[in-house]
Amino acid sequence: MNSLEVQSITKEICQEKVLNKVNFCASGGKIYGIVGKNGSGKSMLFRAISGLVKVDNGSIVWNGEDCTRNLAQKIRMGIIVENVNLYADLNAMENLRYLAKINNYIGEKEIIETLDKIGLDSNNKKKMKTFSLGMRQKLVIAQAIMEKPDLLLLDEPTNALDEETVRRFREILKEEKRRGAIILIASHNREDIEELCDEVYVMNDGVLSR
Repeated sequence: MNSLEVQSITKEICQEKVLNKVNFCASGGKIYGIVGKNGSGKSMLFRAISGLVKVDNGSIVWNGEDCTRNLAQKIRMGIIVENVNLYADLNAMENLRYLAKINNYIGEKEIIETLDKIGLDSNNKKKMKTFSLGMRQKLVIAQAIMEKPDLLLLDEPTNALDEETVRRFREILKEEKRRGAIILIASHNREDIEELCDEVYVMNDGVLSR
C-alpha cells in the first residue's frame, strides 16, 4: 500500500508564510479532505506536493523515499488546480489523446471510457474554448483520473458541476479509493466533502490541523 508523508514543509512568498511547517500522512485506499477558506494555503499545499512550486524547507516522502523535488516523475499523479494545462483549440478527445501521449500509460479505449464516466461525449467535435464552465470542469476531472493515478490532488473539483455530474464524480472517487489511490480533496465547504472523506483536516493561514 502506498504512503505519502509531508514533513514540516514551509513556503514563504513576499515574507509571508503561505505554508507553515505542514505535517501530514496519507495511505492508499483513503480519501482525505483539506478544508479552508480561499487563501488559506490549500492550493499551495497541492502545488508543493506535486512539485509545481518548490518548498523552502521540509520534505515530501513517498513510500519512505524523499521525493521533494521529483514526486511527479516517480509516480502516476492526477491533479486539479487552477489553470490546468488544457488546449483551447482541441476538443475533449483530442485534449486527452495529446496528454496521454506524454506518458504513454493508456490508449484510445481508456480515454473513451474516462470521458464516458464523467459524462462527456468522445465524438463531440466542439473545441474546448466553446465549452461551458461545467463541460470544462468535466474535462479537467477526466485528465486527472484517466491514467489511474497513485495520487490524486483535487482542488475544488466540483466547481461548476451540476448535480448529476457531482454524483458521477463521487462514484469515480469511490472507485479510485477501492483501487488503492491516495486521494486529497481541497474545499472551502466542509459539507461538500465530509461524507466522502476518511479524515478531514483544516487549513488556516498556512497551518494544517485536525
